[in-house]
Amino acid sequence: MNSAILLKATTGNDNGNDDYLRDTTGPYRGERRSAAGIALWVFMGVATALFALFLTAYVMRMDSTDWSPIAMPPQLWLSTALLVTGSILMHLAGTRAGSASWHRAYVLFIAGGVCAIAFICVQLWAWQQLLTDRVSMAGNPAASFFYLLTAMHGLHVAGGQIAWAASVRGVWSGAGGIHAATRIKLCARYWHFLLAVWLVLFGTLGWLTPEAVRLICGTR
Repeated sequence: MNSAILLKATTGNDNGNDDYLRDTTGPYRGERRSAAGIALWVFMGVATALFALFLTAYVMRMDSTDWSPIAMPPQLWLSTALLVTGSILMHLAGTRAGSASWHRAYVLFIAGGVCAIAFICVQLWAWQQLLTDRVSMAGNPAASFFYLLTAMHGLHVAGGQIAWAASVRGVWSGAGGIHAATRIKLCARYWHFLLAVWLVLFGTLGWLTPEAVRLICGTR
């Protein structure tokens, strides 16, 4: 399951124009949009559970004697800023689409997707910096979890990019309407999810220490 499939499910026609929307009954349109929205919520719930399991394993592993914290590469601050910007742009695109300001919605929608592409590039740059500093996955569980968790998040961002790329064509080929607005708002919702997950990961990887875990768990 991915966001591209969910967004595709919102329509059986790629035109996305008002003529198509008028050819279907109101309740049917609402049912399809609601189904896609629910499916996206379910997907995000499953992904959240997956990240929660890995973070739990991360916290439990921190108490081992071979744990050696790694310094967060400075590039992560830039990637965080890009993801925040992309989420804001997607939100504004959805707002503009809701008010039928289609040209501005298109521009904001594309800009939000570009920020996500830049986020992935900066994440790869951060990985390259760590490898240059000889921080490898072997021998240090902290480094192993860093690569694993950031890779998982990166794959979810890449999945969102597939959905975004598919939506760009559909949004631009139509003349606006509910179909295009639904695509934009679904992407915006997923971008907010990606940002929330990243902030939790960034905070955990960068500032959670074994001492803090023991203090929180009352084992200190």
